[in-house]
Formats: sequence, C-alpha cells, structure tokens
Amino acid sequence: MSSHPAPRPTAERDEARAAVEVEHVTHAFGAVDVLDGVSFEVAAGDVACVVGPNGSGKTTLLRLVAGILEPDAGSVSLPPSGERRVGYLAQQPAFRSQFSVAETVEFYGSLVPGPVDAEAVLGRVGLSPVADRRVDALSGGMRRLLGIAQTMVGDPPVRVLDEPASGLDPAMVRHVSAVVERLATESDAVVLLSTHDLQLVDSVADTVVVVDHGEVAATGSPEALRTGADAATLDAALEAVTRAGGPARVAAGHRGGDGQ
Repeated sequence: MSSHPAPRPTAERDEARAAVEVEHVTHAFGAVDVLDGVSFEVAAGDVACVVGPNGSGKTTLLRLVAGILEPDAGSVSLPPSGERRVGYLAQQPAFRSQFSVAETVEFYGSLVPGPVDAEAVLGRVGLSPVADRRVDALSGGMRRLLGIAQTMVGDPPVRVLDEPASGLDPAMVRHVSAVVERLATESDAVVLLSTHDLQLVDSVADTVVVVDHGEVAATGSPEALRTGADAATLDAALEAVTRAGGPARVAAGHRGGDGQ
C-alpha cells in the first residue's frame, strides 16, 4: 500500500464541496444504451478509480467528464477554472513522433495562456532524463508518462486518465501510482481514472466507482468495498458486486478509515 495522506476528519469532508459531480448521466450510441443514470462525486484532492468489466461504459464515462462527449440526459459539473478545466489522457495517446519529449510539452504549453515550465512538468513524472529523446523512441511506459505530463499543462483542476497503467510492467505501474498520487495531492486536483489494474486501484484510490452494464453498481473506498462485500480481496469484492446484478451503493470512505 502506498503512503497516502491521512484522510481529512469526517466533519471537514462533509463540508467539502465536490469538485466533480456526475448526476443521473445517460448516454447512448444510436440504439445502444451505454450509460443509464450514472451518479457519483469526487472531492478536490481525491483519486477516483472507475472499474468494471469490458464494455461496461468506463471510457464513455471518462469522455463525458472530459467534455469530449455530451450526455443525453443528466449533467456533469466541474469546478470553475481558467482556459483548461480538464486534462485528458486517452487510452492510446498520440503525439507527433518527430517531436522530442520536451517539445511535446512545450507544444501543449503553447495552447494555454501563461508560461509553462516544461522542465518542471517532466520532472514531476520522472521524464527529465529523456527530455531530448524523440517521442517515437520512447517505451510504452514512457509514452504513458508523457501523456500524464500533458494533463498537467495549464494546471487544470480535473485530470482524466483512461487506462494509464495498461500493458505496463509492475515496476512501471508502481511509478505511475506515485505520479497519480502527486497529481491529486500537490495541486488539490481531482484525478479520475479507469483501470483494470487492481494493484493501481488499491494503491491510489480514495474512491472506487464500480460500473456494470452502464450503471454504478457500487462506490466507496477499497476497504469499504471489501467490507461491504465481506471479501478478503478487492478482486473478490468487485466480482461479488457485479455478480449481484444491480446498483447497490457502498458507504464511501477513505482508505484506511472505517468505511463510513
């Protein structure tokens, strides 16, 4: 388990305004309903992990929060901000292959007002040693880190990461975990990510949003999900929740707390 900051006292968290609020969101592609009445919220400084079976609507949900798609019904509320409200990392990030790592961050910096310190951004994700390397020479893990770096440009209050640990080896997953935690805590931002990697979820999640058949089947801290499902592991808890076949909210709580 990572050394996540101690949770704020319950009274303080109760008074904290949710930075991201998804309320009764529905979305369909043609005649296919993908999301049906999805609701959850995430406080500033928290990491929320969206998990669920393939085809459950995770990517669609993240694209709605990022503003790439519009809900058919319901609403997505984000905190007020400047020019860039959301930093978004797609499942398959695409960069100009002839650019260097530093040039890539500088390019994104040119799209937002004010100066952007590319060296500092790369330092935060551990890419400073390869700042001059061409993008097409990066490993898959480094490309993911570069994708995370571009979500920082302009300091948006919400960072949305679609499968940031997909296909990475355990050492790189641990590195991504540390970077994700810093994304939330250093700038009090919301980090919303989707993943199948439960090691990453257990390491970074303040809240887990379980999506199944287009609905939220459960929400809560990893510990609350385990306790609510009477399961020894997060994997077993998620299997129990999705097997139940219907929405059932688990009491939200921070990791290490009592799940209330």
